[in-house]
Amino acid sequence: MPDDARHALLTRFFDHAPMFPPASLPPAEALAEDRRARESENAWMLGRLVWPAAQLSELPQEESRALAVVDRSTERQDEAVYLEGVPLDEVAARGLRAKIRCGGERVPTVEEVADFVRGCRSRGLVFKATAGLHHAYPTANGEHGFLNLLAAAVFGNEEEALRERPRAFALDTVSFRWRDQEAAPARLADVRGALFHSIGTCSFFEPVEELEQLGMLA
Repeated sequence: MPDDARHALLTRFFDHAPMFPPASLPPAEALAEDRRARESENAWMLGRLVWPAAQLSELPQEESRALAVVDRSTERQDEAVYLEGVPLDEVAARGLRAKIRCGGERVPTVEEVADFVRGCRSRGLVFKATAGLHHAYPTANGEHGFLNLLAAAVFGNEEEALRERPRAFALDTVSFRWRDQEAAPARLADVRGALFHSIGTCSFFEPVEELEQLGMLA
């Protein structure tokens, strides 16, 4: 188990989806961008390569990479299957995992995201979030922040956590903190393993650069 809170919270957190909007890179360029991410000093935060099921034939056989294969509302990560847009009771009954889309054509409200996190927690479901999560904190145009979503999963008080603005959260080697609450590495590792697995992002470098600017990776 990691003894560094940053690693407990963020190891393999960013599933890389360069072929998906808004990046929408063609396969060769997507692979080149993913290799650049793998070769970066922050590659420990890089999760799976997200790839469309319909274009698996365009993935070179020699490409050794853990995949998240997306086919419409289903995402497969080896044995784990994530369902998007499916009632949580059905996801739980099928023994699968949940997925929420936080951006794109429609951005869900804070209340909707909070209900989703609470619903997953109460049902013992692991979830993944995708789309519109390039930024650490909420943006002026209504995008959600990935740090806010992490705080909602770790600390509860979901609506409040999702509405926070810079610099409400602190992260260093010792803990992840919000107001008077603090979570040590063991707690963070538990949340990542049992509740909030990862996010999908078409850019690996954009969210990582924001963490650097916030001083959380120093």
